[in-house]
Amino acid sequence: MKSSAKKVELAPYDDLFSTEESRQDAKLEKIREIPLSELHPFKNHPFKVKDDEAMMETADSVRQYGVLVPAIARPDPEGGYELVAGHRRHRASELAEKETMPVIVRDLDDDAATIIMVDSNLQRESLLPSERAFAYKMKLEAMKHQGARGDLTSSQVGTKLRADELLAQQAGSSRNQVQRYIRLTELIPELLDMVDERKIALNPAYELSFLKKEEQRDLLDAMDSEQATPSLSQAQRLKKYSQEGHLTLDMMRVIMGEEKKSDLDKVTFTSDILRKYFPKSYTPQRMQETIIKLLEAWQKKRQRDHMRDISARELKGHNILAVERFQDSTRWMIEFSVLRPCSYGSPGDEMRLFLTEDGYQAALHSQKRREIKIKRYARVIEGHVLDFKPDKRRRHP
Repeated sequence: MKSSAKKVELAPYDDLFSTEESRQDAKLEKIREIPLSELHPFKNHPFKVKDDEAMMETADSVRQYGVLVPAIARPDPEGGYELVAGHRRHRASELAEKETMPVIVRDLDDDAATIIMVDSNLQRESLLPSERAFAYKMKLEAMKHQGARGDLTSSQVGTKLRADELLAQQAGSSRNQVQRYIRLTELIPELLDMVDERKIALNPAYELSFLKKEEQRDLLDAMDSEQATPSLSQAQRLKKYSQEGHLTLDMMRVIMGEEKKSDLDKVTFTSDILRKYFPKSYTPQRMQETIIKLLEAWQKKRQRDHMRDISARELKGHNILAVERFQDSTRWMIEFSVLRPCSYGSPGDEMRLFLTEDGYQAALHSQKRREIKIKRYARVIEGHVLDFKPDKRRRHP
């Protein structure tokens, strides 16, 4: 005979003697003070923790007020905890000689931990290109794992997006820009360091990332021998020759040995050269301002020495000029526009000058070099200016 009694499940002992409030409180995350020695950095953490000025300021704040925002960590199977967010706060606590720091411990899988780790750092203003590149790459891989098929949904618009599109949306960037940054992770460390140091710009660096690793190492040799870094057009040619299988070290040296257009208008002084002319208290900005003032004074003096730049006072009603305003050697008056930076002025300046014969020939030479364009000219004889004549692009008498 089967028993008709129903199986009765009893509530756990703790539930019988606890309130709803205490049960809800148990579900909340707890902030714990964990020894610094038990907190380990996140595996392949892409963000650099430097003992720079900003870090010293953070350490001073921690020393005075403590860590105000708890870090986030997850249990480490090998013991202790793996930091997910708070690496800089951890280092600042060490510098402040603290023994513990406040931490929220969560059970997170690798993908969730990676996304939190990246998001907690991407908002920093001073991210290096390499940091952003590896952060985008790690988060994209985690998002793809979470999405399984990459058909992730945007919570804002409710539409299906590719993982890289959703990442770009969350980062406030474009999909193309995200992919270009991720591409930088293909550079060898030496080249990527040069990108961080702004020795190589982002666009050339993107093109160089398509070179084979061995070609990238050869490029370092070529750059060192020619003491140059690639421009965008040079990087694009290096990429093209690499893809065609024709890129050699000799070809790299030829390309890197080319004189760049930007270098034609560039003059560079090292601080060692300039420092001996300035007091030690001068900042680079003040040195630059002083150099500009000296050059402006030199330019004005050169103009006075090279030509008789006399502002003529024309008498009303005719073209007779006050004779006392001229030296006996004054022979020409010209009116012209300045086309390029030169000793006569800046582009767009409209000038009238009274010149000696030598000064006039120098002006003609400047016109041939397309530095100025003479609009009208006239002879000056004993203080009298003969009728102005328009320039007809022929040799003046």
